[in-house]
Parts: sequence; structure tokens; C-alpha cells
Amino acid sequence: MSHVPAHVPFQLSGAELRDAVVQYATAPIYHDNMDWLNHDNPYRRQLRPQVLPHLDYDKIPGRENILDYSSLAVQRLLTSIYEADLVFFPKAGLKGKEEDFRAFYSPANRALGERIRPALERYAFGFLDDEVETSGNWTAESLDAYLDSLDTSGGQERSPAEKAIADSSDPQRAARMWLVQFAPDFLSEASPMMRNVLGYYGPAQSEWFKVVIDEYGYGVHDTKHSTLFERTLESVGLESDLHRYWQYYLNSSLLLNNYFHYLGKNHELFFRYVGALYYTESSLVDFCRRADELLREVFGDSVDTTYFTEHVHIDQHHGRMAREKIIKPLVEAHGEGIIPEIVRGIEEYRVLLDVSDSDFSQQIAWMDDQPELKKLHDPVFEGLKQGKVDAPVAHIVEPRGELSNTHCHDGDELCHIVSGTMRFESGLGSSLTLEAGEGVVIRRNRLHGANIESDECVYEIHSVGDYRKCLS
Repeated sequence: MSHVPAHVPFQLSGAELRDAVVQYATAPIYHDNMDWLNHDNPYRRQLRPQVLPHLDYDKIPGRENILDYSSLAVQRLLTSIYEADLVFFPKAGLKGKEEDFRAFYSPANRALGERIRPALERYAFGFLDDEVETSGNWTAESLDAYLDSLDTSGGQERSPAEKAIADSSDPQRAARMWLVQFAPDFLSEASPMMRNVLGYYGPAQSEWFKVVIDEYGYGVHDTKHSTLFERTLESVGLESDLHRYWQYYLNSSLLLNNYFHYLGKNHELFFRYVGALYYTESSLVDFCRRADELLREVFGDSVDTTYFTEHVHIDQHHGRMAREKIIKPLVEAHGEGIIPEIVRGIEEYRVLLDVSDSDFSQQIAWMDDQPELKKLHDPVFEGLKQGKVDAPVAHIVEPRGELSNTHCHDGDELCHIVSGTMRFESGLGSSLTLEAGEGVVIRRNRLHGANIESDECVYEIHSVGDYRKCLS
């Protein structure tokens, strides 16, 4: 069962929830951007408020629909709500951004966010209730056997995401897109973890704080893990200011990062965080070793991988610490009744890793396939004219410079240019120029956007459902 049942009185639903979401997201700092990037402004994050009134937040999606647009919209909302608890400043200083700073941290913005947060969390993470089952009689001995059985090493075999980079037609572009996905977590690293340091709960609290201290470089800024990640980004030609690449974050990247905020913000889920902490610290050792090798393979000696090599060392220690100094003492202090929640945290996190691997791999394939998807426009468009699929169509006219901020569709779409020129964006460093009579097949759930590069562009979006039916 979800920890926030549908009948809880304070939880909004239906039209009331939609109205509250729109009220939150219509603040100017959340409006669409006129550029693909956010330039050193951590308070602006595009929530596409014009779309939000049309979404249904009541029906919890199953795993098969967790990458649909409604889920992406909810993950973007939750990221903004959670991060209002954190302190962010632009790298170049606050001058000129004071109004955005005040708006982001204003009591009104924070109160509106908290009002909608429980319902959005239920929508975002409710699918895990059907994915994970931890019932049964757990004991300290069966927990030890379970933890021993986990394959936290991962070995040297590359994950699907890592394979997607190595096999990409443009590995450097794919690797940059990959690094960008870590930015929401790594640039404010350990911030969700800090939510569980406060309070009073005995020796385990001090052990948890030791993990945080390591993440923060023992108070030395140059060795702080987020500083090391900034150097990794900059070494491959990326900028390192917070949320510069907001429009390129995948649904699952935000989902993974938000999961830890979700567990940390809701202290009734403390023991799930304990399990997730153990698994992430234990599994990061070999992941970081493979990441170091992969980035050097793709970029050569110019890439700075200190962030990853540092974690190979420190997370061996953190994994042991989480098990021996946090999990074991907590079970001894509070009883075996907490074990199902610890296990649940591990299993939920493993599900989210699978979702993320699949999402990223599909996005890289989508970026690589852009030339072929452009060629597919002609036979798919011909199939539509022949009536093979009865597809709803939207007729759109936009002026020069009009930017369609990144989004995705719940089914395949066909973009057809009637007149003018469009730059179609399918990922960081991946775009097509589309002229009159041309177009592209847009795959379900794939992040994309567009910019108009002529005085006017007339185009059509055909909702084909499954583009292959147009080719039969």
C-alpha cells in the first residue's frame, strides 16, 4: 500500500489539485524559456504551465506508463518543490537575479509546493507498490542472508546505459548526455541525505553524518564531491552551473534523484532510505570504476574522472559502514519489524535503476536514429494520406524564435512541415533542420523540442499512436 492513502483529508485530488498545480507553476520563474539552456540561474526551471491544466494526476500510472508526459511534468514539479529546501546561488553571484531568488524561496512558493507535494508523490512513486513485495517473517538472520545475496558489485559488465554510449554513432555526444543526467544529484550531492541527519536517534545518526562528511570533502571545498563533478563536466566541454541543462534531463533521471528527496522528506520512510543508502553506496564502487574506464575510452586523457575514482575508494567504506554501523544497530535498537522497510528501500531503488537504464538507452537510440526517422517521414505521411491510420492532427503556426520547450508524447507522433523551417531538437547536441515537405517520426516518451528558424513556420503534428501501422 502507498504510504499516503487516497482518503487522507489533506491530500488534494481532481480539479482542486489541478488548480493548485497550475497556481504553483504559473510563477514567472517556471515559464517556458526562450533558450535551450538556463544560464547560471538555479531558480528558473521550465514547468510548461500551459499544459498542466490538461493532465490527470489522480490515476497512478503503472510501470508501463511511468515515462509518459504526465510523469515527466510531475517529476519536474517535485524537483522544484524539494529544492526549495536547499540553498542555491548562481556561480557569478546574485546580482541581477535577486527577484528570481526571492520568488523561488518566497513563503508563497514554498507553501504552494507543500500543498501539492503529497498528491504528486503518490502519482510519481505509487507504481512501486505494485513492483515490490516485502511481506513475510523477516529476522536479523534472513536480512543478513538477503544482503549477502545481493549482487552489489555489478562486476565489469556494462549496464544498458553504458553499452548505449559505447555503441552509439556519436559516443561523445551520448556520454555528455549521460553526464548531464547526473547533474541534478551530483551538483547538490548528499542534500537528500542531509534530511536524515537532523534530529536525535542515537549512534546510527553519527554514522550517517560521517557519510555526509565524506561527501562534503571533510569541509575542504576542492575535495567536495560536487566540486569534483564540476571538473568532470568542464573537462568534456560542458558548463557546471546548476540546472543549465534542465531541458535535457530525462524523466527517469529526475525520478531517481527525487526518490531520495521523497524518502528523506517523509521521515516515516526513514528505514526505506536506510536500505536505499546501503544499496547505492555498495553498488557505486564498480559503477564508478566502469564509468572511469568508459569516459577515458570515449574522451581520452583529457577527461577528469576524479569524481568517479574517488568514489571507488570511499564507497567501499560507505557500503560496509551502512551495513555494520547503521542497519545492524537500527535493527538491534528498534526490532525486526523495521526490516521489511529496509528491504523495500533496496528493491524500490533497484526498480528505479532498471527504469533509468531503459529510458537513457532508448533516448540515445532515438538521438542516433534521427536521420532514419527523418527518412521515415515520407512513407508514414503517405500511409496517413492513404488512411491506414485515423490520426488526430494539430495544425500549428509559429513565428521565428518560437521555442517548444522539451517534452514527450504518450504515443508516436509525426511532425510534418507545411512551410518554413524548424530546428528539431532530440537531445543535447542532437538536432535536425526540417524544411517544407519534410518531417520526422517522434517516438513515444522520447524527450524533444523545437525552434522556429524562419519568419513563420506552419506544421502539423499527427498523433499516429504506433507509426509502424502507417507502413503496413
